[in-house]
Amino acid sequence: MSSELRYISGENSDIQQVAVGGLASSVLFSVIIFYFWIGLTPFPSLAESNASLPFNSSNTLNQLVMITISLSVMATLAVNPAVQLAVKLLGFLLVIFLWLAITGLAAFDPLFALRRVAYAMLTCICACGVLLLPRTEVHFAKLMGVCMLLVLGLCYLGVLAFPQRAIHQASDAVEIGLAGDWRGYFLHKNTAAAAMVYCVFLGLFIRARHSRGLGLLIIALATVFLWKTGGKTAAAMMPAILVATWFFERAGPFRILVVGGALGLMNYILMTAAVSPSMQAFLESYGIDPTFTDRAAIWRIALSAISNSPVTGYGFQSFWGTSAVYGGEAAMSNWAVIASSAHNGYLELLLHGGWPLLALMLFWMVILPCHHVSVAIKRKTEPALTRLFIRCWLFSVFLGCLESAFLTGEQMWFMTLVAIFGLRLQAYAEPIPQHSTQPTRA
Repeated sequence: MSSELRYISGENSDIQQVAVGGLASSVLFSVIIFYFWIGLTPFPSLAESNASLPFNSSNTLNQLVMITISLSVMATLAVNPAVQLAVKLLGFLLVIFLWLAITGLAAFDPLFALRRVAYAMLTCICACGVLLLPRTEVHFAKLMGVCMLLVLGLCYLGVLAFPQRAIHQASDAVEIGLAGDWRGYFLHKNTAAAAMVYCVFLGLFIRARHSRGLGLLIIALATVFLWKTGGKTAAAMMPAILVATWFFERAGPFRILVVGGALGLMNYILMTAAVSPSMQAFLESYGIDPTFTDRAAIWRIALSAISNSPVTGYGFQSFWGTSAVYGGEAAMSNWAVIASSAHNGYLELLLHGGWPLLALMLFWMVILPCHHVSVAIKRKTEPALTRLFIRCWLFSVFLGCLESAFLTGEQMWFMTLVAIFGLRLQAYAEPIPQHSTQPTRA
């Protein structure tokens, strides 16, 4: 078996650009994308009682597939110096996972919590693989173009051939008010809407670095599907993120203040609206739904629970559906006890591991990327690729104010990882002269 490795070592930087070539790497790249974007059970029926199960359910088959993919990534990278970058990318996350493991020991079901921690770690390894397997950014664009075209094709195929499984129906077990909204092969129209926004960002990158026609086709298909999902939040955020990225690239040393301040203000407004009648009235005066489509009821339960266990939380993914929910004061007359998540990624982190986990995640997920963006822009490292990662990252951290996707195995968290890892790599990457590349055989 042979593979090609390309890299340049800088005097004051990490290995600056790494890619593992070959057909096997391209196939593995595609398998990773399809696993996290499509999963093993696409087009779930919402008429069944288990409609609230996560997209990649934790059954035995799913676990075996995840382990197989992760081991394949590790085996492919282990025989190349790319493994050095994988270790650097995962370094600080080990501290986060250590805290999750410690707090998981006190969870309602410690073994379940620890299994989910292990699954989250494997997700990070796969996200590393997506960035380190392609040979160059153009190869990355080509592979992503093919994968996204197939993803969109499957979504449209479902709408045309299996509308009862790809469009919300009045016969659904829950949320019958969504009838008519497209969801494709996803579990919910909001998940589909977020996926379409990522597709648009990827289409813009593909248009710039690989194929104008393919990029525009992906953008057009994703935009139409986004409109048909009825996902107002994602649809409004997409142009906002495009504009915000332009300003963010030019914000200089104020980047962390801009992003951190905006996230803090947004979460303050949301959480205050959940408990303050005056804030609710203020939002209503501007035509804003103060319940944020009934999320406020869920946030009240989460806030009450966090106040009871602020340091350690309740263990990784070990709060919803347990006695901790039904026994809280805020849950006595609150329908939201049946919720499967906090619908706010930052609240969810507090439930997973308390304030220490939130602090660690904010440092890794907000502060470090701001620094890496500054370095990458200063070095003028492949602007189109850096811009793609900035867009995906900003969209993820702000959508996290209304969705709980951090530290999961879902497509949104996977793309968040790709964006954050990508910015880390871009901060120390430089173009590789053709004459400097040497094949390395394993």
